[in-house]
Amino acid sequence: MGDKLKIKVRSPGSATVINAISMGCGSAFGIKLYVNVEARLKPGNGIVCKSDQKVDTTLMEICAENVLEKFREKIPIETGVELRTKSNLPVASGLSSSSATSNAVVMALTHALTEEYEINAAEIGLDDSGVLNLAIDSSLQAGVTITGAFDDASASYWGGLSITNNLKRIAIRRQKWEGQNILIYMPDKKSPTAEADVARMKLLAPWVNLAFKEALKGEIHHALTLNGLLYCAALQFNSDIALDALEAGAMAAGLSGTGPSFVAVVDDKSYHQVKEIWKSYPGRIISTEVDNQGTQVIGRE
Repeated sequence: MGDKLKIKVRSPGSATVINAISMGCGSAFGIKLYVNVEARLKPGNGIVCKSDQKVDTTLMEICAENVLEKFREKIPIETGVELRTKSNLPVASGLSSSSATSNAVVMALTHALTEEYEINAAEIGLDDSGVLNLAIDSSLQAGVTITGAFDDASASYWGGLSITNNLKRIAIRRQKWEGQNILIYMPDKKSPTAEADVARMKLLAPWVNLAFKEALKGEIHHALTLNGLLYCAALQFNSDIALDALEAGAMAAGLSGTGPSFVAVVDDKSYHQVKEIWKSYPGRIISTEVDNQGTQVIGRE
């Protein structure tokens, strides 16, 4: 095997409508902040992982090991892998960087192996559903998620808006979510999901369930705001950040994931007002949109 085949995959992060940790059901939507992965097959054993961000590459390595194991009976033992990531998606920020990374790595390496060795991915359980589930299994194995984040992973993989049962890994609804302008406020700190206070979040279950019912009715803005304020209370984040955005005209605002990022849905009228009021808080503001494309191959070399 030569040192030629390289697959490039782009995977979006996501922002929270309903955080699934308290009750097992969730909702999220893709955002136009991305993890880009290049997967190259190389002669010889070994997995080499490189990132443009100073992050632990354990998740990437576990994803690669699990994909190789799926292909083990169909590829030479001497099959090496080199993975490189480039990202403008902040890590440990509540914007699904782990889900985006695992989705991108699993898809990129699956395509590299199926194209190099002319293998039908579906025959070894790596159709779209299989890739998504292997990415989630890898995230759980790496300890970067509490529930497996099926809602986040689905929004990242398929794009648009996902409403899910995380415990059963069932997509209750998937749809494109057009015409939504998104502002993200990022404080100057990180908040890894795996370190969040699960017991306090589970206390919220009855009220998060009310927010989830709003999402099922299509009242996504209501659901996002109620969920975001509830989790602010449980995790001791400053709810004034969301309330200020609402006062400035945002259609919805709340904590994303387990923080520390806040997300606001704005229209053309409120965009500048929300941005201006968030400038009074230390940190940075990111302007983005909903990603409706999801995780996809963007290049082959």
